[in-house]
Amino acid sequence: MPRYNRTMDILLNGERRELAGDCTLAQLLDEAGYAGRRVAVEVNREIVPRSRHAGHRLADGDRVEIVHAIGGG
Repeated sequence: MPRYNRTMDILLNGERRELAGDCTLAQLLDEAGYAGRRVAVEVNREIVPRSRHAGHRLADGDRVEIVHAIGGG
């Protein structure tokens, strides 16, 4: 039986983005260039703590907002 590469669509900071069908929040952050940065992440209007990024699986239609913390002085 053939295997299909499933994809899903999410909204990332208001813009449509296509992802692999089995993607975690940590993978999205890496792919979007936020890995290692201080960010706050909200999925469907709920904040996802950093400790849950690796285990939080995204779903088709999710709305993800990433806010990058910038320090100043």
